[in-house]
Amino acid sequence: MNRAESLTRLSQRVRSTPRRVWSALGPGVITGAADDDPSGIATYSVAGAQLGTGLLWTALLTWPMMAAVQSMCARIGMVTGRGLMGALRRKFSRRTLGAAAAALLVANTINIGADLAGMADAMELLVGVNSHVWVVLFGAGIAWATIQLRYGVIARVLKWLALVLFAYVITGIYIRPPWSAVLHATFVPSIPSGRTAWASLVAILGTTISPYLFFWQASQEVEEEKARGRHTLVERRGATPEELQDRKIDIGVGTFFSNVVMFFIILTTAFTLHVHGMTEVTTSRQVAEALRPLAGNLATLLYTLGIVGTGLLAIPTLSGSAAYAFAELFGWRQGFDTHFRGAPAFYMVVGTAMAAGVAMDFANVNAVKALYWTAVINGLLAPFLLTGILLAASDRKLMRNQPSSRLGRVAVGLTTAFMFVAAVAMFVV
Repeated sequence: MNRAESLTRLSQRVRSTPRRVWSALGPGVITGAADDDPSGIATYSVAGAQLGTGLLWTALLTWPMMAAVQSMCARIGMVTGRGLMGALRRKFSRRTLGAAAAALLVANTINIGADLAGMADAMELLVGVNSHVWVVLFGAGIAWATIQLRYGVIARVLKWLALVLFAYVITGIYIRPPWSAVLHATFVPSIPSGRTAWASLVAILGTTISPYLFFWQASQEVEEEKARGRHTLVERRGATPEELQDRKIDIGVGTFFSNVVMFFIILTTAFTLHVHGMTEVTTSRQVAEALRPLAGNLATLLYTLGIVGTGLLAIPTLSGSAAYAFAELFGWRQGFDTHFRGAPAFYMVVGTAMAAGVAMDFANVNAVKALYWTAVINGLLAPFLLTGILLAASDRKLMRNQPSSRLGRVAVGLTTAFMFVAAVAMFVV
């Protein structure tokens, strides 16, 4: 091969790289974006308001953790041809998994209710219509779309909704923070001091490495396989090196984007609310209103629009992940590619979670407190679930001789250990 031909092939590969990255984007980007739901926004806002830039460095830490966990969950779904609960059934008793599924449903329902309340507060601030009206409209609209639309449509909509997260990056740049202080806080970690700081760290870990995302990632892999025409378990088993590599690209981009958004939310509230002594955040509306005199109308608008957009993205994943878990546990027909009549039990879980979430709003539950403590609870529960995922992904028989790599197992093992340590520290420090 002469030099001209070599340069031509190199040029073709360079041009094809962006196309390959774009074509690979899918479940990983959706899962990563769904991680920055109103729960995450509230948790990061609380951390920034209370502790300033003290936990800004966690964005660097949680990116590889989140990527390793999501990659392992994706691999389980791609190789076994089953969702996460379906794979775990081969390792653990139904009673144990039933308790996990029930806990997941309860946590997700609380999260849905708090997310709806946060979205409704944001819309009331924007247009002045009572938040209770918006809760019902959002709840009914999202439930209808989730039940009526097929997986391909839902996946495309969620993929484009991820772009709304750029609102927080723009806000963080717009307030013009002192970048030297930002860089110092990012690359020189400060050890949490006191129970509040440790609770914030656990909450960040819990909302970033959240149990519902584990189930959603693996189940999306099964849905992707079905969309390619692989409808039977035998057809879905196994994955080619190219498929696994594409998913690594997808998850790498999605988790990086998710953690960049987390970084800018903490940064924004640290250099607006915290520096002005506004450390007690009680509602999403209060955060948005506090931003107006400190950072201007644009910052308020972007913050509130981000809450609504991320809620539309995350709530289907919350209700869907619980439905997938129960369907795989009890052997129900499942999936957003199936009509309601074909999978009534699956969609009943979706509808029940949505209805209970709407009802929470009328019980006057404080949205930010509910979101924050849900994140703390997830931070306590996630390491136990990660232990089960690690055991499943290491089982050569279950994984059909395609277990997770040693590096992947070490990364997830360290993530699990770190989450256990943070959870214990929250109670003993």
